[in-house]
Amino acid sequence: MYTATAGVILPTTIIGSLPRPGWYTQNLGRRDFREAMVDRTYREQYLDAVSAYLRDQETAGLDIVTDGDCRFDADVAGHNWFSYAPLHMEGFAGGRPYRVQGGLAGIPHKPGHILHDVLETRVMPDLVGPVGRGNLSYTAIWKAAQRQTTKAVKFGTITPELIAMSVRDLYYKDLRKAILAVSDALNEELHELADAGCKVIQMEEPQIHLLAAKGLVDKLLNPEFMVEVFNNTVRGLRAKTEVWCHTCWGNPAAQRLFARQPSYVPALEALGRVDADVLTFETCSSGGMDLEAIGRRIQDQKICIGVVDHHTLQVETPDEVAALIRKALQHIPKERLVLGSDCGMGREGMSRRHAYYKVVSIVRGTNIVRRELGLPEAACLAAEERFSMVGRDK
Repeated sequence: MYTATAGVILPTTIIGSLPRPGWYTQNLGRRDFREAMVDRTYREQYLDAVSAYLRDQETAGLDIVTDGDCRFDADVAGHNWFSYAPLHMEGFAGGRPYRVQGGLAGIPHKPGHILHDVLETRVMPDLVGPVGRGNLSYTAIWKAAQRQTTKAVKFGTITPELIAMSVRDLYYKDLRKAILAVSDALNEELHELADAGCKVIQMEEPQIHLLAAKGLVDKLLNPEFMVEVFNNTVRGLRAKTEVWCHTCWGNPAAQRLFARQPSYVPALEALGRVDADVLTFETCSSGGMDLEAIGRRIQDQKICIGVVDHHTLQVETPDEVAALIRKALQHIPKERLVLGSDCGMGREGMSRRHAYYKVVSIVRGTNIVRRELGLPEAACLAAEERFSMVGRDK
């Protein structure tokens, strides 16, 4: 169901995370979100950080905003994106440091590589009992943001296979069963979120495109099963809300996971079968190399392309953003095109100022193309010359 993007031509957004303010020093850890919000220091910092994230996106002029993934802790490379769900769901306990054979999620890097730090600091609970929702608190977390803005707040969550592949399974002892158990629990949680009024739910990183790139395709871990898992996780949701499927090529500590940029082409047929309204693609970092194939193969969903790169501190100019949008419009109708970032910008990668001006460039570049097409432009307070503090000599 199209809700947030319904009737909007060339809507703008970001994928999710934003860099933490320096004064946001509190971490949620394993606490229940509602219990943590009783702590007045945590509550003040958390709500102020969400407010800052939202206001930055509003002054930039985005159409659809996020809470900056504010619930995630300040840890090495943004690992809490992986660990938040199992730390708060039923059926998980303890804490086990990463071992090369201890989980399928993760690419082993040697000491001396920045991503080796990610492995050293990856501590995940074990799967020890039946999986349940536990205290994920997705609805409460979304409400804490949505009540601070009139714009639609998009809420994102990790996919079931990544959770199950990241932990040691001492209960099901069967990866397929573990993945589907997590999928069922997430589906229940996400229905509560949709029923509360969340207009956009984003499933992040189904392994459809990444399995081949990681060399993990086998009888269980293959695109067919990943499509089954995705569709099971979101079953029934599109009757209530707009469902997004986010894909990218990774961003721990804003690093590239692959020496050569992979192509989406081998995965497009399978991605076209996921039960989603919008598919997102990392396209800025590749110069839009797959845009023609994406436009040709993805016919039934809207397509969100990244027009700023989360790997680099170089802020894309509005003209560069506009050029990539024009390239996309050669293959994707404007009615089905959404503009965003390649991935989140908050996993220990850049400063708030760099991220902010990347967001501003998304809007300013889109406004150039809107102007060319005779479409209404978005207000971008960040670019208003009359508000500059730099004076002019008479």
